[in-house]
Amino acid sequence: MNRRQFLAVAGTLPAATWFSTQPAPAAQVKSPNDRWRIGAIGLRYQGSVITREALAFGDVVALCDVDRHVREQARASFNSAATIYEDYHDLIARKDLDVVLIGAPDHWHAQMAIDACQSGKDVYVEKPLTLTIAEGQAIGRVVADTGRVVQVGTWQRHDARFRLAAEMVKAGRLGTVKRVQIVLGKNEVGGPFETSTPPKNLNWNRWLGPAPLLPYTPERCHYNFRYWFEYAGGEMTDTGAHHLDIAMWALGLDQTGPVEITTDAQLPTIANGYNVPIAFQSKMKFANGVEFEILDQGRSGILFEGDAGRLFVNRGTLAGTPVDMLKETPLPREGLGLYSNDNLTRLEKSGKIESIANHMGNFYDCTVSRKTPISSVASQHRVATACHLGNIAARLGRTLRWNPVTEQFVDDAEADAMRSREPRR
Repeated sequence: MNRRQFLAVAGTLPAATWFSTQPAPAAQVKSPNDRWRIGAIGLRYQGSVITREALAFGDVVALCDVDRHVREQARASFNSAATIYEDYHDLIARKDLDVVLIGAPDHWHAQMAIDACQSGKDVYVEKPLTLTIAEGQAIGRVVADTGRVVQVGTWQRHDARFRLAAEMVKAGRLGTVKRVQIVLGKNEVGGPFETSTPPKNLNWNRWLGPAPLLPYTPERCHYNFRYWFEYAGGEMTDTGAHHLDIAMWALGLDQTGPVEITTDAQLPTIANGYNVPIAFQSKMKFANGVEFEILDQGRSGILFEGDAGRLFVNRGTLAGTPVDMLKETPLPREGLGLYSNDNLTRLEKSGKIESIANHMGNFYDCTVSRKTPISSVASQHRVATACHLGNIAARLGRTLRWNPVTEQFVDDAEADAMRSREPRR
């Protein structure tokens, strides 16, 4: 078995059953001038993860976080000589940066990415790309105007299991797929939470940024920001940005969107408590007849159902009769059709950290070649939009019709108003 062959299913399927053609060589760092000069914004868990993986391709020279303790710890971890900042505008104003990594909470992603692009930097921004539909449209315009390379952190596109699942669907190994079931997981439930004075090490006003000015609540920060509509969208936009991405990519739907959305949801009514749905079930219909069923309970993952078989994939499993048949009828290299700028050596392993490293490597290659990265702004705006549509339907409590060409709701001014939010100034 050649080491460059794809590990299709960990422990269950030999890599040689997929393809054996030698991949194109990776872009190589040839001199210190070929290494990135990196600025990183937002350095708690995920921000620190992507910064660490970027060290294979560059050197950290600037770090930013609104929490003094976090930014000082980041400097100790990544480069004791790096300059640290509280205001990200000061970081992106530097002329000596090549790339900016954004690991801040969701409600900051769009503005930071736009500002970094307009300052002449290439950008790696965490998923979901946006907090609102209008933000994705704005980022798309800025990327087109500036020509910057922007990679969105939907790293499952570089996970061996998810990639093989998507390529099999693309290649027709399941026949015609008309239904996809996607299980995301349940949102946290909690509150009412007490407010307090912000700790001295945290600039709460700057953490809030464009979000409404509210008293400091510890449960609004750190990981739990995901369960407040002011800053995120719950599991629909968190895990959904990963799983809907794979489903839409596999089926060629990541440049469009659903045309009908129904979300049955139970919304909490707790004052100063998590306000994303306590429970939800969403159905999305696409113009080609494909229907997504998105659930908050069950086995996390994606189930593709075709007229020639079913396939289930998550972060630990790839299973189904079409997968078993790969032993006799492997998917040839020329059968790959989802991404043209591949370095297939990066698909040898499955696992979150390995896949993030692969994803960062693709970003590096594209900053050198100026080609489109695998998780482009165009595709991730569409994926994030589908997630936002599910949440808008949940909040309005009715079936919505969406025009993916005009990116407007059909005859629904109330829903249209929810495509954007007025930022706090």
